[in-house]
Amino acid sequence: MTENQLNLTGNILRIERSSIHDGSGLRTVVFLKGCPLSCSWCSTPESRNFEFEKGFAAELCLGCGKCAAVCKNNAIYIDPDNKAAVTDRNMCSCCFNCANVCPSNAVKTYGKTMTVSEVMDEIKKDEIFFYHSGGGITLSGGEPISQSDFSAALLRESRLLGINTALESCLYGNYKNIEKLLPWLDTLYADLKHMDYGMHEKWIGEDNSLILENLAKVNQSEYSPQIVIRVPLVPGFNDSDENLLATLQFCKSLNNLKGLELLPYHRLGVDSYRYLGLDYRCGEIPPPTAEWLSSRISFLKEHNSKLVISSGSGFNAK
Repeated sequence: MTENQLNLTGNILRIERSSIHDGSGLRTVVFLKGCPLSCSWCSTPESRNFEFEKGFAAELCLGCGKCAAVCKNNAIYIDPDNKAAVTDRNMCSCCFNCANVCPSNAVKTYGKTMTVSEVMDEIKKDEIFFYHSGGGITLSGGEPISQSDFSAALLRESRLLGINTALESCLYGNYKNIEKLLPWLDTLYADLKHMDYGMHEKWIGEDNSLILENLAKVNQSEYSPQIVIRVPLVPGFNDSDENLLATLQFCKSLNNLKGLELLPYHRLGVDSYRYLGLDYRCGEIPPPTAEWLSSRISFLKEHNSKLVISSGSGFNAK
């Protein structure tokens, strides 16, 4: 890899180690910041904005005023009634000076710039775990294809080191950007959120025509990786017999399909919405039970006994 490629920069949300739900073996997952979609149930709202963001956990604030003292824009003051910091988000430039001095971690930082070389230095620390577990790296988000040159460079460098590579993607974007990643990709985890155009647009913000078109092109590519279809299963949205059968029908067109995973809806990101001052749009939807997930998997297996169908989320679905 050239020096220029190693110095490419990307906007990173975070890097997580030892994941067991994002591909085979133990995975180091690089979460990139920014996504073109707006899923109503998104569990990582801090990943959606392409710009860096600041979150605030009011319950952790000590009211010490250190954040206000270092704010270069005078965007922070201490509320005299509840003795907690208040930020005018219109004045905040997300310099993160406040986060650097906060003694209680009440201020959350979402996003940082890293070079390919810096990310690879982090990935290399886990090579021994990849070797013994059959793991590797997974690019996730946000949406990695929105930073295609940076993502392709990470995948290429990893493959040259013999590290298994995987990508979690909604595939909503220019196919030319997706093509850059394919030569260096072992497994693609592709979201299929709903097969109906209208329902997809209502809940996701865009219809699914580009996603289905891109997935078909990936499947036909000379560099096509193994494909795992993931359905983030949300009660009342896409868990009907009709939609699941339509998903199975589409899966028949994918000759590199490795399996189908159902990811049950959860509320693990609700706190992040609060930290960012955002409304959570799916507050009325109850988290599903393991029995409900098992029944949906059993239904799919009744209609396709040859396809590997499973839960990819840690639920004990039978």
